[in-house]
Amino acid sequence: MSALHRKVVTSDLAKKLPPVIPAGISKKQGVSRRHDYSPTSWDHYFSARQDIEVTDVGSFRVYLTGEAGPVLLLLHGGGFSALSWAVFSKNITSLVTCRVVAFDIRGHGDTVTNDDSDLSADTLSSDVGKVARALFGEASPPIILIGHSMGGAIAVHAASKNLLPSLVGVIVIDVVEGTAMEALRGMQSYLRGRPSSFKDLKTAIEWCVRSGVIRNLESAKVSVAGQIKRFSTNETGSTIVEYIEHGKDSVPMPVPITNALIEEDEEADRLTETAGSENGPSVIDSEKNGSQNSFTHPASDRYVWRINLTETEKYWTGWFEGLSAMFLSCSVPKMLVLAGVDRLDKDLTVGQMQGKFQMQVLPQVGHAVHEDSPDKVADILATFMVRHQFVEPTNNFTRTYPAC
Repeated sequence: MSALHRKVVTSDLAKKLPPVIPAGISKKQGVSRRHDYSPTSWDHYFSARQDIEVTDVGSFRVYLTGEAGPVLLLLHGGGFSALSWAVFSKNITSLVTCRVVAFDIRGHGDTVTNDDSDLSADTLSSDVGKVARALFGEASPPIILIGHSMGGAIAVHAASKNLLPSLVGVIVIDVVEGTAMEALRGMQSYLRGRPSSFKDLKTAIEWCVRSGVIRNLESAKVSVAGQIKRFSTNETGSTIVEYIEHGKDSVPMPVPITNALIEEDEEADRLTETAGSENGPSVIDSEKNGSQNSFTHPASDRYVWRINLTETEKYWTGWFEGLSAMFLSCSVPKMLVLAGVDRLDKDLTVGQMQGKFQMQVLPQVGHAVHEDSPDKVADILATFMVRHQFVEPTNNFTRTYPAC
């Protein structure tokens, strides 16, 4: 090695250079390692699922696991489904004795109501109370309400209205009024930039992982199916995965939808491009040669998003406006889990300094904190719940030192 070469390698410049690919490995091999994006069924993580009928409202898809202890009632974010909690649920039930109840919010996943378009904060929070009563009756066990993003906002609305009489704690994941209200200005642009459709389930999972929407492949493989539906039949991806994985030949065929625009295929190497609109570019099969598998369907059988979030804009402000004050006013123990400390607004910064809630920041995760790092989130939440004596720890539990 020459003196000049040695100087470059040991300087700060070397840190900015691309990594050297070892001899014997081509550049193509070094950057295009193939992952298995095949979807996974819900029953690898939950012990049961039910469709809970709520009088004069509709049917709510509920996933459950755990046999004893208080109930962790989990609310997912906008556009996601209850399956976003799958890996977390498996982790948390191994650390503490509890029951997990995760349900698809109105307009999402496999829930079907008399008005799936009504996503107002009042309606969604009311649904939380009604689903809990349908499950447990008037003699409800202690409930810890946990919500992510939109689900976190709805959890706070439900808690502030005392819709769950047996509520003992509230945990909100990565939603803060100030930053949420600011982010709304660019939300339509973000939604229009997503692919409008996918050729198969594997491609949808691959896009979500490679685009960074969900950074944990294991979670994406079970979660993404709840976010999309087959265009020709309106059946959700989660329904299709369950039928295929359990060897059934046919899937129920609901009434087809007619209001989505499906575009022609593009080249496979443009998989991660998200330029365009909800009515713009689509994403085709992840296998460039078009090889068939159990999760690939004819070109006309494409997948679209389960919910058109662009049409829910009129409800966005109502989810988040006044959220910080409502959160701080909740009388039960509270916790806020964030992907970055910069997300705190003024009210929460003051409240945190006054010790009104516990806060934990997880670095190196995206917005889907509980999906990107389900084990760490489970550790943090288990420690919070054990500290407040909500739950009993199992032999697998190791206390995580609280952050602040």
